[in-house]
Amino acid sequence: MKIYLRPHSFSAISFDLDDTLYDNGPIIRAAEQSLLEFLNYRYSETLRWQRTDWLELKKRLILNHPELAHDTTAARLIMLEQGLLGLGYSRGESEEGANAGLNHFLAARSAFTVSKPVIKLLEALSEQYPLIGITNGNVDADKIGLGNVLDFVLHPGQGTRMKPYPDMFYSACRKLDIPLHSLLHVGDSHVSDVQGARLAGCQSAWLNPKFDGAKSVMSHGLLPHVEVSSLQELIAFL
Repeated sequence: MKIYLRPHSFSAISFDLDDTLYDNGPIIRAAEQSLLEFLNYRYSETLRWQRTDWLELKKRLILNHPELAHDTTAARLIMLEQGLLGLGYSRGESEEGANAGLNHFLAARSAFTVSKPVIKLLEALSEQYPLIGITNGNVDADKIGLGNVLDFVLHPGQGTRMKPYPDMFYSACRKLDIPLHSLLHVGDSHVSDVQGARLAGCQSAWLNPKFDGAKSVMSHGLLPHVEVSSLQELIAFL
């Protein structure tokens, strides 16, 4: 544990989800593969494209429509529709396929359960503090077992920007009815989580290494209040 700044008292804790409470990499890769197989089965023209072709299309769409960078669900939906159109499917077929593909991906993306040790840790913390989620992703917190331990989860999109923009931190503190400095945010990203929380006026606990054990290098910017090497070490800090 490393303490960089003197922490103040806080009255609620927010958690990033992906790579903080579980290893997100294998989950996303499996969901992406499942989506490709779904598309290949339902729309045979998609066999002409590899995963890289879809990613390139998504990059171009975000470049032309920067607001999509803050809404992963909308970006994927438009990517699917435009991809199917480009492969020769009609507007109706493309819209239907995009919606079906998105639903398939979202189901696969949330087809796991957070580990019991993490749930128990959150349950113990929830006896002392309100707990919430602030994520840049689109996982369904209820489906992965977090619905009973997090009071609510905030996602970007529909005008709400991703971390490190302060939008979700502001919204969280309004919903909790607490001042910004009374929220402690826990996350693995020094950019999204640490900078986001600090710039918003909240306190920050940086999980390093990530949940999968990958060590991160501190980027330029504001320091976290504390750096912990595991969620269990967070308990000791609190």
